[in-house]
Amino acid sequence: MREKVDYMHIILRGGLLAMVCALLSVVWVNDPMLPAGELSGQWLYLAKVAMGAAVGWVVLAFLYYRKGYDMGADFYQVVIWSFIVLAASEAIYGLRQLYGFTSSHHSLYSLTGSFFNPGPYSGYLAMIFPLCLDQWLRLRKRENKNWMEWTGYYGAVAVLFLILCVLPAGMSRSAWVAALISGIWVYGAHKSWPVRLKRVWMRKKTKVLAVTSVLCIVVLVGGVCLFNLKKDSASGRLFMWKISSRAIAEKPFTGYGQGNFALAYGTSQEAYFAEGSYSPQEELVAGSPEYAFNEYLQIALEWGIPVLLCCLAFAGFCLRRGVELKRWGPCGSVISLLVFAFSSYPMQLPAFVIAFLILLMACIAGRFLAWQLAFACVLGFSGYHWWQADVHQECKDWANCRMLYQAGAYQSAKEGYERLYPKLKGRGAFLFEYGHCLHKLKEADASILLLKEASTRSCDPMILNIIGKNFQEKGEYAQAEKWLLRSTHLLPGRIYPYYLLAKLYASPGYLQPDKFHEMADLVLTKEPKVQSTAVREMRDEIRKLVIDVSNEKIVNNRNVND
Repeated sequence: MREKVDYMHIILRGGLLAMVCALLSVVWVNDPMLPAGELSGQWLYLAKVAMGAAVGWVVLAFLYYRKGYDMGADFYQVVIWSFIVLAASEAIYGLRQLYGFTSSHHSLYSLTGSFFNPGPYSGYLAMIFPLCLDQWLRLRKRENKNWMEWTGYYGAVAVLFLILCVLPAGMSRSAWVAALISGIWVYGAHKSWPVRLKRVWMRKKTKVLAVTSVLCIVVLVGGVCLFNLKKDSASGRLFMWKISSRAIAEKPFTGYGQGNFALAYGTSQEAYFAEGSYSPQEELVAGSPEYAFNEYLQIALEWGIPVLLCCLAFAGFCLRRGVELKRWGPCGSVISLLVFAFSSYPMQLPAFVIAFLILLMACIAGRFLAWQLAFACVLGFSGYHWWQADVHQECKDWANCRMLYQAGAYQSAKEGYERLYPKLKGRGAFLFEYGHCLHKLKEADASILLLKEASTRSCDPMILNIIGKNFQEKGEYAQAEKWLLRSTHLLPGRIYPYYLLAKLYASPGYLQPDKFHEMADLVLTKEPKVQSTAVREMRDEIRKLVIDVSNEKIVNNRNVND
């Protein structure tokens, strides 16, 4: 007798699928009116969808509860296949970029997927890799598969193959390690490795220790190879972690507050270089990062170590619950994302934030109604918070102002910046442009105020350089010297602040020949990170100034002798 079709259950599953797909599709949102890498459009989209999904989730939860269906089990399946289909589309998109059929989203990289650069793109695929592996291993074990299971089996294999084709081309070591660790974990869970290892340990302890030693050596050699693959990049991240850790040590319990990473990091780096006990390699790799490139350090720096421990405890609880329910795929994806977050910045991107929330929910969701309502509340409150922080239209207007600024129409740009200031005053790049625009208009006092505000939102040394130039224009040479010296401490590898200091010491109102020659020697002998026309022009100007200052010194000595 033919089994009766439960249309109500199908409709409810369809509702779940629609909401999950709507949330995950934020990864494809791209506004051509915004500058590359600007995410305000994605945050606005996610805010609207999250608030709508929160309402829909509550309705679905009560319908599932009334009908007695298992919403957690349905949600688990919907999440898995939504991610797998999304990975397939991303991998195909990446392959099209590699072969030149589609342009990437960054001029320096041929492979970015729907992201701005290959790092997050590779991390996203690495996050979905264990889901595909889990489904392939599950379906492979089943006997007498029906047509849907055969479709899922070959679909999972195909997407695994696509991910493995694209992932190496992304050149993201963090993503490779994340995919490897999470893949081993999923495979080991399916093969009951913990149980088998326990048995082997009881019988052959010496052999286990020998194999473990060999594996440790292999891991060590592999780590060294990965480090040397892009040595400067790896050294740069290690240095960022060092400076971030120093900043955390100053406020380990309370942190510096959300959005204050740049201020804390810049202050810590400036103090470190001012001490003078740094290596040439550290000077070479130092930069002005927006993020810590380690989400654990980022959370500890902004929110404090107690908040970090609470976040880790909750993630651990979700993983333990997922293991109890044998949901290896979502657990593997969470592990992959946690590994990737150790050396990247996924939680700064909306696509990863919503993916992480959905994966955690997939680990713990069951028949219990409270979990569904809690998830709906998280979606609703998060969506409202993102909506309140929306600056999408302002960023579009900012892009227009930037065109005027870059074209040299500073007065027109200033009028636009004035209108946008109330909404964009939390962005360091905006404040720098506004302050630099005022500097070009010779409004030194207003420029100084804005740039000082910018220095709390960004650790770019150019902010300090322009403040110094403003003070020099006002004739406040001691203040100009102070800010330019701060710039040399923030990033001692940059030649420009030494050039500005040399010009300051050569100016008639603040002539200091000894200090000038010290700065001039640095400008002429310091090896720049990148050779450029600007460096050559600065050096040519300093050579002329050396002659002028020397002649001035000779004249002054003659006057004294006379």
